[in-house]
Amino acid sequence: MRYDLALVDLDGTLTDSAPGIIASIEHAYDALDIPRPSEEALALFVGPPIEESVVRNGVPPERVPELITAYRSAFTRGGMFDNSVYPGIVDALTALRAAGLRLCVATSKPEIFARQIVEHFELDGFFEAVCGASMDGTRSTKADVVAHALETMAATERGLPALERIVMVGDREHDVLGARQHGIETVSVAWGYAPAGEIDDAAPLAVVQTPEELVGLLLG
Repeated sequence: MRYDLALVDLDGTLTDSAPGIIASIEHAYDALDIPRPSEEALALFVGPPIEESVVRNGVPPERVPELITAYRSAFTRGGMFDNSVYPGIVDALTALRAAGLRLCVATSKPEIFARQIVEHFELDGFFEAVCGASMDGTRSTKADVVAHALETMAATERGLPALERIVMVGDREHDVLGARQHGIETVSVAWGYAPAGEIDDAAPLAVVQTPEELVGLLLG
């Protein structure tokens, strides 16, 4: 087996969460009476930390906390589960676990939300841990989340494998760049939300087109 541990992104990798996230973002902009971003810009909100996206899309820095509060309110009222598991993901996770690969969710989404989503879709049995961002903003970047995931896995009974035996799996450039800060390579998935050219520019180890291809690469 090529790896001992995979850190797996959530939005755009395990689940198609765009409908709920975008609807919640639109609600937040409306609540603050700030013009909504274009549809193209809204699509890019899925994956990176929300704080980074709103500053790039018309929200004054001093109003970011207010917008985040409005977003989270809408998200917890229903946007969280306006979401679906991508076809083939359950079979892929089943195959990876059967082969002995350890799995940990590592997402820029707040950890409290990530846990609820993973449990809601009955994916929790595949993962040793679900690691995400903090609600207070002290752990927000992908590099921060990867560090948290590594610390969490190091504290398990089996401990942390050597870094060359760990891989990140995600759909956006911040997955690649955040893992790279810790000396970890990334396998990017093509079914997520990255705009054309973003993944190629980030230069991951590989790009896979299907969950089945992901299994073959990770276990090869």
